This record gives sequence, structure tokens and C-alpha cells, in this order.
Amino acid sequence: MYTMAQRENRKVKCKETAKNHSSVPSNLSKNVSTLCLNNNSITLNKSDIIILQEYIALTKLYLNNNAITVLLNYSFNNNSELEILDVSNNFIKTVEQAAFAGLNKLRNLYLQNNKIVQLDSNIFVLLKNLKVLNLQNNLLSCLDITVSLNVITLIGNPWNCSCGLLNLQKWFNNSHVKLENENDTMCTSPDNLKNRTIKTVLITNCEKRDKARVPIVPSISMNPNNNTQLSASNGTRAKSLDSDIQAHGKSWIFLLGVLVVSLSTTLLIVTAIKFPAWYRYLITYNHSRLEEEEPEMFEETFTPDMCTFPDTPVTNEDDHTVVFEQFHTFVAEEDGYIEDKYIDT
Repeated sequence: MYTMAQRENRKVKCKETAKNHSSVPSNLSKNVSTLCLNNNSITLNKSDIIILQEYIALTKLYLNNNAITVLLNYSFNNNSELEILDVSNNFIKTVEQAAFAGLNKLRNLYLQNNKIVQLDSNIFVLLKNLKVLNLQNNLLSCLDITVSLNVITLIGNPWNCSCGLLNLQKWFNNSHVKLENENDTMCTSPDNLKNRTIKTVLITNCEKRDKARVPIVPSISMNPNNNTQLSASNGTRAKSLDSDIQAHGKSWIFLLGVLVVSLSTTLLIVTAIKFPAWYRYLITYNHSRLEEEEPEMFEETFTPDMCTFPDTPVTNEDDHTVVFEQFHTFVAEEDGYIEDKYIDT
């Protein structure tokens, strides 16, 4: 705990003279609790962030009325004791999602009078102790916030009281937050709801619209050096849809070709591997038929004839001999003369 005198010594008072800082000064005492750097030309770039993180005892930081255009991620990550942060009256267009990471004790956050077009719904999630949030006079048309607050200021923004504002209205109804200048925080569009307060305006036909139409999500380009650009056209969406269809058709053809090539390659590999085995089996099968079946067939065909052949000539030989002898004897007895071809007839 610090005494009152110690607390006074730890403060750096804000003065209008002898400033003109273009960056966060590094020659100050690193144990200061309040640092007033308003009305300078500080841009809070990466070099400034490195110097600023050396002031680990800060509880109050005033950077209002400077030249800041973007709040980078982890800009105050080392300033965990910070309770009040004022970056109002700058030229801030972009607040990155983790810009306030590490500020677990932050209670008051002042972002009014900037050029903020959109805030991510997760920017304030880790700020569990945040009680006061001022977003007055920016370029916000919708807002999605879930953190519990005591006071919020939203006047001076071009609120679009269509279906995109329903989440903010639900948050108002479910929390006990006080909306500063409630009666003056009005809708800018659409025309039929213009000048109605955003907290109580009746927004209808959102469910029917969601079912009837296909939502077109605008592409958001956040560039610290350029204005935020929103582009969502039906023509661009139609072209992208056609290109997606063509891409899917080509992908199916490509997958079919890959499948055919894979099956063909697999079949060739299996055939090449199995062919020698099939060939050897075929050769072995043909050769076994020549050695085993043909000799048996030869024996069955010719052996019976060879066995029966000698029996038949035995009986026929005697008969033939007898016939021959009788015939020869008969010829000799019938013609007893010897024919001489030299004797005249």
C-alpha cells in the first residue's frame, strides 16, 4: 500500500505546455501510476507499445487527443494494473480483437470521438471488471456485446435499426446497464424507423427474412492506412457460385480419373506378380498328362491285340499247310510232263 505522499509522487500531471511528443517518452519514472500524454502526436505504434509496457505500475493512462489510427493487439498487455484508459478524440478506425488483452482490472474505457466502424464481439469479453464504456460519436451501425456494464454511451453513431441490432436490444433487456442519453440515441436507418430510440424500437420480420433469403456476408477489409471497405454484391456472389460449381464438377472428374488409374495400376501389378506362378502351374499340368496318362492309354489299346494274336495263327497255320500240300500233290499227279519252251508244239 502506498501513502498519500507516495501516490502524489507517482503521478505525472498533464500540462498543456512543453509537450509535442510524437512518441511515448521513455525517460520517465517507471513506477508512475498516472500517465497523462494527451494532446500530443503519439501514434501508439510498435515502438510506443514497447516503451509503454515498461510502465508496469500504471493505473490511469490518458492518450486522448493524439494521432492514433489503430489499436494493435496486446497494446497494453503488460499494464495489468490499469483501471482507466482514455484513447478518445483520436483517429482510430480499427480496434484489433486482442487490443485490450491483459487489462483484467480495467474499469473505465473511453473510445469516443473516433472513426470506429466495427467492433468485434469478442473485444470486451476478457474485460470482466469493465463498468463504463463510451463509444459516442463513432461510425458504428451495429454492436454485439456481452460483457456486464453499468453505463454505456452510444449516442452519435449511425445506427441501423434492422435485424442486426436485435442482439444489442436483447443485451439491453437482459442486463441492468444504463444507456446514457437514451432518448437521443436514435436510429439513422431504415427510413421508416428513423429517429426512433435504439433501445425501444420495434424490429420485426427478422425470422421471415432469414428463411426467405440467403444471407450475404460482406467482406470486411480492415486496413489501418485506408478506410474500412465493405463489399457485398449479388453479381460477385453469383460469379463465385458459378466458379464453385465448376470447381466441384472438375474435382469429380479428377477423382474419377484417379480412381480408374489406381484400379488399372493395381490390376497390372497383381497380374505381373501372379503371372509366373500361373505359367509354372500351366506347364506342370501339361507335362504330367504326357508322363502319366499316355502310357496307360497305349497299354490299354495295344496289349490285348498282342496277347491274342499268337492264338489265331496257330490253328490257321496247320490248316494252311495241309491245304498247300494237298494242292501241290494234286498238281504233280495231274500233269506229269515237263514243259519245254524250245520244243515246237
